Amino acid sequence: MSASTDQTASTPAPLVIAGREYRSRLLVGTGKYRDLDENRRATEASGAEIVTVAIRRTNIGQTPGEPNLLDVLPPDRYTILPNTAGCFDADSAVRTCRLARELLDGHDLVKLEVLGDQKTLFPDIVETLKAAEILIRDGFKVMVYTNDDPLIAKRLETMGCVAVMPLAAPIGSGLGVRNPYNILTIVENAQVPVLVDAGVGTASDAAIAMELGCDGVLMNTAIAGARNPVLMASAMKKAVEAGREAWLAGRIPKKRFASASSPLDGLFF
Repeated sequence: MSASTDQTASTPAPLVIAGREYRSRLLVGTGKYRDLDENRRATEASGAEIVTVAIRRTNIGQTPGEPNLLDVLPPDRYTILPNTAGCFDADSAVRTCRLARELLDGHDLVKLEVLGDQKTLFPDIVETLKAAEILIRDGFKVMVYTNDDPLIAKRLETMGCVAVMPLAAPIGSGLGVRNPYNILTIVENAQVPVLVDAGVGTASDAAIAMELGCDGVLMNTAIAGARNPVLMASAMKKAVEAGREAWLAGRIPKKRFASASSPLDGLFF
């Protein structure tokens, strides 16, 4: 997506996903917090408008009598993005999305992730493609977690996914963007939003992802696992905004040698 289509820092262009506009380009998860109140405070500090929820691990009404996430992050304030975390095959991912649609009164925007194994949590691309095809045919708007392969990213877009979400590094690793050139290629070839998902560890990682031209960043562990999650959420908000502005502004080329800020030519001696 071209920087020329964006607006100024004072009136930034919105992030558009499945036809809906969002001011914030930071999406946050809702797992791993000490309690619902910390989750609420961190989410508010992040400025996020989209919060992703692991349907297999979080109560949003399927377990009556237990604390309900929607009581602190209500759907009238946030876009709830059900995800299929914990699914290791297409069938379970599809069932999870259908359950989420039932629990959320027909909500059709979902985050698809089908994992390959417990150790790396890398996506199983074969099962991801299978699940995406079924969900799209079933009327879901699919934001899809994938690896950083530009060809797979383009194929998922062509299938009809509304956003492509390549990993920066393994889930929860905090390693940052390990393969910026692949992410850059995905961004350059995309006609749908590209959001880095997984691997962000600190604010500079989020800024780097945005400086590559990504449309947004999704994170959970980097915030929830920080010593002070609320403060880290605030830092991530600023980093995403700064990275976006830097990409729009256009960085100077990297050079091997110095280039004087104040040239000597034309000076009076």
